[in-house]
Amino acid sequence: MTKQLGLYIHIPFCERKCKYCDFYSTFPTNELLENYTDSLIREIKKWGGKLNGRPIDTVYFGGGTPSLLGEKLEIVVNEIKSNFSVSENAEITLELNPAGNVEELLKFAKAAGVNRLSIGSQSGDDEELSVLGRTHSSAQTVEAVRIARDLGFSNISLDLMLGLPNSNIQSLEKSLEFITELKPEHISAYILKIEENTAFSKLQNSLNLPNDDDIAEQYLFMCEHLKNKGFEHYEISNFCKKDMESRHNLKYWKGEEYLGLGPSAHSFVDSKRFYYERDLKVFMNGASIVEDGFGGGKEEYIFLRLRLKSGINTQNYRRKFATPLPQAFFKKCSLFKKNGLIDSYKDNIFLTDKGMLLSNSIITELLECIE
Repeated sequence: MTKQLGLYIHIPFCERKCKYCDFYSTFPTNELLENYTDSLIREIKKWGGKLNGRPIDTVYFGGGTPSLLGEKLEIVVNEIKSNFSVSENAEITLELNPAGNVEELLKFAKAAGVNRLSIGSQSGDDEELSVLGRTHSSAQTVEAVRIARDLGFSNISLDLMLGLPNSNIQSLEKSLEFITELKPEHISAYILKIEENTAFSKLQNSLNLPNDDDIAEQYLFMCEHLKNKGFEHYEISNFCKKDMESRHNLKYWKGEEYLGLGPSAHSFVDSKRFYYERDLKVFMNGASIVEDGFGGGKEEYIFLRLRLKSGINTQNYRRKFATPLPQAFFKKCSLFKKNGLIDSYKDNIFLTDKGMLLSNSIITELLECIE
């Protein structure tokens, strides 16, 4: 049986660039949106043919600001359904900016078959939103969720950012209360990282950013707060109500296959990794795929699985790679366990909340043990 594929559609347009954002995007015009939709349809048809209409069970519209597609969403989804075998219970996610004509956009989304929303709320404090360069207010987040519920959306994820300029436990608690009162099924929480070539990278010296210890305190406070509100911490940056994980994003972390369409979009298909160039013109003029080697190896498995709360299952590892994890790996895990960074249950080895804060350095050390 052919394994079901995830499909990611990148919409590289934003009406205004947020000060922290490093994702590939540009300013939209009606003509550009029209031409880009045509380019996406061309690639959907091409890949549908290449993959023989392979079954798809998740579709994710990300960006940028994918809700800018408006009524074109339905056209794109219909093309996906015409060229791939989309399962009846497929999860179809749309990222949404709470600013703008949300009701009209969500009516288009509903008509297109979107059944999951990821809303870029980021904070419950208007001053923080302004500092981030967001175009919406906290009141607009509330209104977007209300409209979505009224239209029948029953799977909503809200974004939250930690480690913001001038932030502390008190300001974070305010945002956590704001977000949890909206009763989302899912919360994605990201620590602010200053990326090169962003507005924040130029302002870095003037930003009153919390130090590493303060950020760690914020992260651990958030983990405990959300646990007390009934959310499961299932991935380093993601929390959900029971059985409401992002099915699409789980594909990335479980090493399952997905196809990404659009400039800068990455794919993992038939054990190969590849991506489109980070260039809108190149994509629209015929697209250019860059090969990125093979995926699915031992080190990748460990790196991705340790992002998940379920962690590494030692028996699954043995079956997948026809070899057990080396003793040096278990020895290193024992040292981390003594320091409260790793825990285990039956055949599963996983990072604690404290360990997730140091995931990169922990995983780097563990990978040194892999033969």
